[in-house]
Amino acid sequence: MTAENLTRRTVLGRSAAVGGALALGPLVAGEAAAASGSGQGTAAQKGGYERIGVRPLINGRGTYTVLSGSLILPEVRSAIDAAARQYVQLDELADGVGKRLGELTRAEFGMVASGCAAALTHASAACTAGGNPDLHVRIPDLTGFAKTEAIIPKHSRNVYEAAISAVGLKVVEVETREELKAALGPQTALVYIFAMPRVDESELDTKTIAELAHEKDVPVLVDAAAEVLTIPNVHLERGADLVAYSGGKALRGPQSAGILLGREDLVRAAWVHSAPHHGFARGFKVGKEEAMGMLAAVEMWVRRDHKAEYERWTSWLKTIARRVTGAVPGVTSKIVQPEGLSNRTPSLNLLWNAEKAGVKGQTIVDALWEGTPRIAINAAGSDDPALSGLSITPYMLEPGNDKTIADEIVKLLKDPPPAPEPPKPPAVDASGTWELEITYTAGKSTAHELKLSQDGAELKGTHRGDFVTRDATGSVSGADVTVRSNYGEEHGDSLSFTFTGTVDGDRMSGTLDMGEYLKGTWKAARKS
Repeated sequence: MTAENLTRRTVLGRSAAVGGALALGPLVAGEAAAASGSGQGTAAQKGGYERIGVRPLINGRGTYTVLSGSLILPEVRSAIDAAARQYVQLDELADGVGKRLGELTRAEFGMVASGCAAALTHASAACTAGGNPDLHVRIPDLTGFAKTEAIIPKHSRNVYEAAISAVGLKVVEVETREELKAALGPQTALVYIFAMPRVDESELDTKTIAELAHEKDVPVLVDAAAEVLTIPNVHLERGADLVAYSGGKALRGPQSAGILLGREDLVRAAWVHSAPHHGFARGFKVGKEEAMGMLAAVEMWVRRDHKAEYERWTSWLKTIARRVTGAVPGVTSKIVQPEGLSNRTPSLNLLWNAEKAGVKGQTIVDALWEGTPRIAINAAGSDDPALSGLSITPYMLEPGNDKTIADEIVKLLKDPPPAPEPPKPPAVDASGTWELEITYTAGKSTAHELKLSQDGAELKGTHRGDFVTRDATGSVSGADVTVRSNYGEEHGDSLSFTFTGTVDGDRMSGTLDMGEYLKGTWKAARKS
């Protein structure tokens, strides 16, 4: 998730009456509401992570996969436990679950996959091979296949499209109606859309794409991983043939599950292209426990009181805002409402003058992450460069977390951690061409090169990797150097490098931070 802040932690008391508010008001028209428990318990009853040296955390960021998504509902835990106590034939289970998902969501049919990305892969295989076992066992080698391309509008290029290209499909990027018309042909397996507000505002919105694609009998697949589940489904109503959701985000099902909804023929073909059947997708296995747990999550979705959940989240943000602004002069607060269906949660921005307060938001974020209890929130910026701050998302919080977060923020603002040392005048020349040797968390590479020019403390240049060259920027402080490069997800993937180290003559060395790809070390020699 790029700032994906949608995950429900608190689902109201089991006694809430059926017939309450619908899923986020009009989004799930006609469905009754009920409630579920909060999932509280002692540490021993929960994960037991401490016994293996792993620190649990309070999640004020959202449903990020790396933060383990959302907490599954009590009803989901019960369904998983019950499913684990009996054997079942998995094809029969898929048929029964698929029909029930169709009833609940008003789609033709449904399927549980091992996450939204897996659902996208199975859907792509279905559009490519149509459930034909002779073709299935050849994937991802599409030599001789009729369908070999997937069209992705420029607005939908993202890191998750690897789930589509994993089938062996060539990605064809389009930006206009005319480009889409020209790209559609007998070789086109599908058009993929990454659901977000900018798609709806685009020349190539879902309805337009579906109309043009269907003229060529090409199905449309929508990735709605972080969205709330709308019933009837907004994407299918706009003409999409298939839509995939994450199970471990808004739905609060198993983190290792997702659902695929839509045309029955394609969803059934997607099941053929998934485990327990063999071939490339055998590794995308879904157990009976995830299948029944995911079904329970969807059943609860149509019963949960989403309006009351939203009010609860807002009340937590107000508690934090009152506590912090009342205790620390100069802090302002604002509750920000979401746009679109993704990350459908309010958030709280706390801002202050960083120079007057003597601390920036990122310093507070880092201290909360390293503190006890461990708290995950985001830094917040402003159009005013003098302001810095914090952003808190309540989606994944549990009762009482709001007070804990507020107390810890107040402590840190009243007694801030030491600020990072200010930059020093440059004492070295880091310009030139540098050959790098990188040691990753796992593996090494000697293919990288930095070409840098230095103007005072500022560095500019390029970073060449194993396959891609990208712009690099950085700075020099004393003998220390920082260089950053980024390969953005507009290319269909994303890689960021932050090199920090020390220059010693024609040598440099230091540490590397690659975000989701963890950390490493590096050393470099100047060629010229």
